[in-house]
Amino acid sequence: METLEGTTALVTGGSRGIGRAVCLRLANDGAKIILHYHSNRAAAEEAAAAIGREVRLVRADLGSIDEIEAMFGELGPLKLDFLINNAGIWKGTPMGSTTAAVAGQIIDTNLKGPFWVTQCALPLLKDGGRIVNVSSVAGRIGVAGGRSLYGATKAAIDALTRNWALELAPRKILVNAVAPGYVTTDMTSDYFSDPAIFENALRRHPLGRLTAPEDVAEVVAFLCSEGARYVTGQSINVSGGSVI
Repeated sequence: METLEGTTALVTGGSRGIGRAVCLRLANDGAKIILHYHSNRAAAEEAAAAIGREVRLVRADLGSIDEIEAMFGELGPLKLDFLINNAGIWKGTPMGSTTAAVAGQIIDTNLKGPFWVTQCALPLLKDGGRIVNVSSVAGRIGVAGGRSLYGATKAAIDALTRNWALELAPRKILVNAVAPGYVTTDMTSDYFSDPAIFENALRRHPLGRLTAPEDVAEVVAFLCSEGARYVTGQSINVSGGSVI
């Protein structure tokens, strides 16, 4: 197993779901974790306890540029090896009944948030570091249940990934994305409470199960490893073959 001893990773939305799994996986390889959370301090502390080694907790609403900048001010003059842009929200935006407040929250958190976090992180990120964005197959396929704006923000994350890979290549910073299929997490539990939606999602996964957070974390760990030293500008499906 490759060691990440001596490295530091900032994981946004690290208290639950995919983010928590990524924190555990990178910490298991030896990385020091800076775990960002928004509002659930108890979940963040539980995740830190599960990691079982030094973890730094930082809080910010990623829909607020002021709070993002304040978070980085709190971090101070440290050096990052890895930035994992994982935090996001999953809300319905059915056409004809979506409010401006909900639409703005999704765009601010899922798109402007990762952009501003990355901008603030760049002075701290070492040359040769890695950025991994958590996208979604929802950015490439239709998603039932009125999630069009969510899918649009994830398509935009893929676009940012390709553009950042070019822009940051002179610093040898590698930028990639992982695109999970339907993932079973706290965030999607209400969505999958509808049996018809769950069965439709399951049918879209040829391997016969939905994506687990740990499936995604393994690919994130690969993209942070020496084995991925010549991979950049890619968005890798982690979806059990779910492409339609």
